[in-house]
Amino acid sequence: MQPSPLPRPQAGPPCFVAIDFETADRGNDSACAVGLVRVAGAEIVHRAHFLIRPPRRTSAFTYVHGITWAHVAQQPTFAELWPRLREHLGGADFLAAHNAAFDRSVLKACCERAGLPVPDLRFECSMRLARDAWGLRPTKLPDVCRRLGIPLRHHDPLSDAEACARIVLAASGRST
Repeated sequence: MQPSPLPRPQAGPPCFVAIDFETADRGNDSACAVGLVRVAGAEIVHRAHFLIRPPRRTSAFTYVHGITWAHVAQQPTFAELWPRLREHLGGADFLAAHNAAFDRSVLKACCERAGLPVPDLRFECSMRLARDAWGLRPTKLPDVCRRLGIPLRHHDPLSDAEACARIVLAASGRST
């Protein structure tokens, strides 16, 4: 059974996907979790969270995000998960991430390691948007969320992705 396509507006404001990766170690190819939040117009229309089995058993950042090897040992690898991820990204005009350089580098490294083409989608950085829109400093995700009143469970990838989406919406004047 084919999954139903994700909502995309026919006209009007762009459709984007906010993305947040958590990594197991210092290698950018070590994604162990990803959160995806799809926005169409000014509404969040879909949320998804996946655990990913990284290429190494190292769990150097468990103290940050709480994800251990036991959590991901039986999960799909990035390559195995890719068809589902690609479906979630399909039709998006851009990707958004807080500190987009990090998430862009993780996506690129994971795709390259898996022998997959890197999606040809531009990234918007909600950290940069917060600086430009409101002159905020510091612009770490918890700081911006606190300033805008956005709920956050920092380093939970779905919560981080949703916070990013809400920052992009607020910066564009569409909602908070």
